[in-house]
Amino acid sequence: MTNAFVTLVTNADYAMGATALAHSLRLTGTMAEIVVLHTGGVTHSELAPLDALGCRLVEVGHLPLSDDFNERHTRRNLHSAAPFTKGRKPDFHTPLDNFCKLRLWQLIEYETCVFIDADALVLRNVDKLFRYPEFSAAPNVYESLADFHRLNSGVFVAKPSTETFDRMLAALDQPEAFWRRTDQTFLESFFPDWHGLPVFMNMLQYVWFNLPELWDWNSVCILHYQYEKPWEKDHPKMERLRPLIDLWHSVHDGASLPDLSSMPKPKPSP
Repeated sequence: MTNAFVTLVTNADYAMGATALAHSLRLTGTMAEIVVLHTGGVTHSELAPLDALGCRLVEVGHLPLSDDFNERHTRRNLHSAAPFTKGRKPDFHTPLDNFCKLRLWQLIEYETCVFIDADALVLRNVDKLFRYPEFSAAPNVYESLADFHRLNSGVFVAKPSTETFDRMLAALDQPEAFWRRTDQTFLESFFPDWHGLPVFMNMLQYVWFNLPELWDWNSVCILHYQYEKPWEKDHPKMERLRPLIDLWHSVHDGASLPDLSSMPKPKPSP
C-alpha cells in the first residue's frame, strides 16, 4: 500500500492555497501521492492547476449529519457561541466544511495519510511523518507555551479505516454535541491520547510575532497560515507577517524554495 499527503479544498481561495501547498511538496522531492479532497464549492477550472501538478482529485460531500447538528455548526451560530478573539477568519470560512477532513479515513487504499491544511507550505521534506502513529498532531502553539496541551488539526497523521470513520460519525453527531473549533475540537476528543508532533511540523504564523524565540528557520518544516490568509489583499496583520506572506507568494508563483538560512529573523512584538 502507498502513502499520501491529503488536503481539503472547499472554494476558489483554498484551491489557490492548495496549489501553493502541492508545489511546495513537489519541491521537497517527495514521491508520495498528493490527494485533494474537494467539495461542490470549487469549479473544474479552479482545480485545473492542481491537476497539472499531478494531484489526485477526489470529490467529497458534507458528512451525513443531523439537521440539528448542521444548524448548531453554521458559521453564524458557531461564531456567535464561540467567537474568535485571537485573529480574524476570512469571510469565506465555512465551519461545516471543516468536518469534510474526516473523509480522509475513507481513503482506505492508502496505508498512512498525512493531512495538511491548504493554507500551509511545506519547506523541507517531511516524508518521515508517514512513520508516525495514528493519531499524531502538533500542538496549537501560537500565543504562549501554555498552548502545548492543545492540538492543531492543520497537520496530522492518520490511518484510513472504514471502521474508524463509522465510529467517528457516531461520536460526532451526539444529541446537543457542539464542537467549538469543529474538526479540531472533535479530533482532540476522539483521540485523547494523541501523539505530539514537533511544533516545527505545524509552525503557526502567529509564532512569528508572539513567540519569536521559538522560531527557527533551520527547523521549520511546515508553515501554517492560521487566521488571516497570505492571499488576502489586506488584513490587519499583513505588515507584521510580510516575510511569511512574501514567501507564500513566491512559492505559489512557481519559484523554488528559498535558502531558509537567509530568511529574516522574527522580531519581538513592541
